[in-house]
Amino acid sequence: MRLENMLLHRWSKLVLFLALISVFAACGVYSPYGAQTSGAQTFSVEYFKPQTPLASPEIAQNFTEALKDLILRQSTLSLEEQDGELQYSGSITGYSVIPVGVQGDEVANVNRLSITVKVRYVNTIEKELGFDRSFTKFADYDSSEDLFSVEASLLEDINDQLTQDIFNATLGNW
Repeated sequence: MRLENMLLHRWSKLVLFLALISVFAACGVYSPYGAQTSGAQTFSVEYFKPQTPLASPEIAQNFTEALKDLILRQSTLSLEEQDGELQYSGSITGYSVIPVGVQGDEVANVNRLSITVKVRYVNTIEKELGFDRSFTKFADYDSSEDLFSVEASLLEDINDQLTQDIFNATLGNW
């Protein structure tokens, strides 16, 4: 009786193992980080040109580097200078500061810095996953503060949000 139970137990473990393998195999090619890479090994990111007068080349360069860094950290892909299997390009199309949180005396107590990035994503392995899409994120700051004194930290927060959204839209495609 014990031998039968032991064999049944081993058999059930094998069936469970095979079922799990078939489920994961049906879901596509994923990296250990959860990124769906379509089997790609490389990616490339072109410089995101500023297309709005308020976005400086430094802002565009910082965004471009932040996107590269995030993909390197959250996937197993290798960065190519150009023509990666997964290709990112685009431009910064919006950079604005607007007042929000208007008080009773019609004075804003908070300002909002918003950035919009237009992204062209090309997946050379699974072409149907490519897209042209805009992403917008913002960060608020106290209106008593000068934008230039808080801009660097705001841009860092916005870049974190934008790059994560782009990563999720391209490689987190579950």
